[in-house]
Order: sequence, then structure tokens, then C-alpha cells
Amino acid sequence: MDAPLIDPFARAIEYLRISVTDRCDFRCVYCMSENMTFLPKKDLLSLEELDRMCSAFIRLGVKKLRVTGGEPLVRRDIMTFFNAMGRHLDSGALDELTVTTNASQLARFAKDLYAAGVRRINVSLDTLNEQKFADITRWGRLPQVLKGIDAAQDAGLRVKINTVALKGFNEDELFTLTEWCASRDMDLTFIEVMPMGDIGNEDRFGQYWSLKDVRARLEESYSVSDLSERTGGPARYVQLSETGQKIGFITPLSHNFCESCNRVRVTCTGDIYTCLGQEGHSDLRGPLRSSESDAILEEAIRAAIALKPRGHDFDYSRQRVDGQVSRHMSHTGG
Repeated sequence: MDAPLIDPFARAIEYLRISVTDRCDFRCVYCMSENMTFLPKKDLLSLEELDRMCSAFIRLGVKKLRVTGGEPLVRRDIMTFFNAMGRHLDSGALDELTVTTNASQLARFAKDLYAAGVRRINVSLDTLNEQKFADITRWGRLPQVLKGIDAAQDAGLRVKINTVALKGFNEDELFTLTEWCASRDMDLTFIEVMPMGDIGNEDRFGQYWSLKDVRARLEESYSVSDLSERTGGPARYVQLSETGQKIGFITPLSHNFCESCNRVRVTCTGDIYTCLGQEGHSDLRGPLRSSESDAILEEAIRAAIALKPRGHDFDYSRQRVDGQVSRHMSHTGG
């Protein structure tokens, strides 16, 4: 049982993304519909169960744990979980504890996150225009988010901005976002919109802006050089000589990043998805709840990893959305 987690393609699984809730205080148009029906709370893993789940993965070799949602910081008493995970940092079993957030609650939690051992966070932010921000998040307020980012930096957290590249929406803010991040010593990662879940009347293909074009636009104004650096995630990085900042590109559509995938996702209900872009999943909640011992759970984790596919099927190349999956990103974990 001490053997590391190795998938069928000889990739060591060292990175777990765990969703602690499907709920969010925003309703971003590319992520979910405005009138979402969220999961019954009884279906969600308790904080104690989330601790057991993550601890089992850490025993099996996971070195990086990213906490996601929904919006993870809206989960009641969530700092109890972060503080519990801190013991794995203290023991050296876990190398990094991170979180992806919309920053709406960061003003409340930034200092506590740092105290729990979090040193890096990703903040999802697609525009610096207050009206456009309200439009794309439906419920969000930009000043609240900016206040949260201020609090995070004041607390000592390293902030990286994640921006979904959206055609016709934030194309005109490419350089504004880049310069703003540079002025605050924040790295920036662009993400291609992914075809996940029913989002109502929104047009997936109409939203899609290839990051090949984003890079080409940046190269018109900056000296762009490739970096070999990887952070355990799917991003490929470049550096802008003029600002010194690092720019990431997450390209599930224009450039498949599956060959080096070392990640799995566990949802807030205890399903494990070994590929973001496939429907296949395995139940870990049943094994978790079936015994006070973790032996059955660890066996189920190994069985799930043995089913991990080579890669996903996302594809926009035929002028339509292929490889779409039915679940929302907020359920899987952003």
C-alpha cells in the first residue's frame, strides 16, 4: 500500500484538486447558469470526510493540494479544513497547499489562509471594467474582489490572476490586464473557455478565443520568451522581457496538455474524475463511508487511477463544440 500512484501511462499522480462545495456567490456566464440548482448539502462530503479523503491521497504520494469550488471560501467553517491540512505541511508530507478563489471573501480570510500554510493563491478575474465584471459574473462586485486581492497581498500571499480569454469580451483588455498585473507584481495566466455544463443561452463557440492569438497579440508589443518552468499544473509559461512577469497559457483546446498530466480531481460529493474532459468517474464517497479504516478507500483510489485515460477530447476545430461534458465546472472543481 506504500507504492506511489502511477496511472496506465506511467504518469505519477502527485497533484489533487479537491472541490469543497459546488456553491458560489457569483454566476459567471461561462461557468454556470444564472438559476443554478445546487446539490443537497447531505450529498456533500463533511469537513471531516474531506480531511480523511485528502489525507489518504497524501499518504499515497500527493504532494500538491489545491482547494477549489464553486467558491471554496463560502463553505461554512472552511478554515477548519485548511487548518487541518496544515499538519501535512508541517510534517513534510505535503509540499504545497493552495486555493483557487474569486476573491470575494479574501478580505475575511487572507490572514487565516496564510496562518494555515497557504502561500500561493489563484484569483479568477476576467476584466477590470466594473460594469463588464458585473455582467460576466451576474452577481459579482469588482471593488469587493479588488479589496480581497489587496488583503491577500498584505497578508503575504503570492497572487496569480487567472483570466478566461473570451472573444468579444476581454480582447480589448489584454494589455490593460497585463500591465495591471505587472504593476502589482502578479503573474497572469490566460485560460481557454472549456465546454462544460449547460450555461443557458450562452454560445460556447462564440466565447472561444484561441490563446495562439493571445500570444501573437502579446508578441506585437513585448519580447516573449518561452520558459521551461512548470508548477505542477497544465499551464505553459513565457516571460515578458519588458515587465519581467510570467504569463501562463492553459490551452485545453488549441494545444492539448495531457501528455504530462499528473492531476486528478475529487468533487465535493466524493467522485473522482481522473480527466477534466471525460465523463468517466469513480465513487470514493461510498468506500470512505463504508469503513472507519481507510484501507477500502485507498484501494478505491488506486482502482480509479488505473482507469485514468490518456487525455481529453475537447475540440473546437470543426466550428462546433466537440467533447463537451455535461457537468458544470463548479461541480467538478475549478
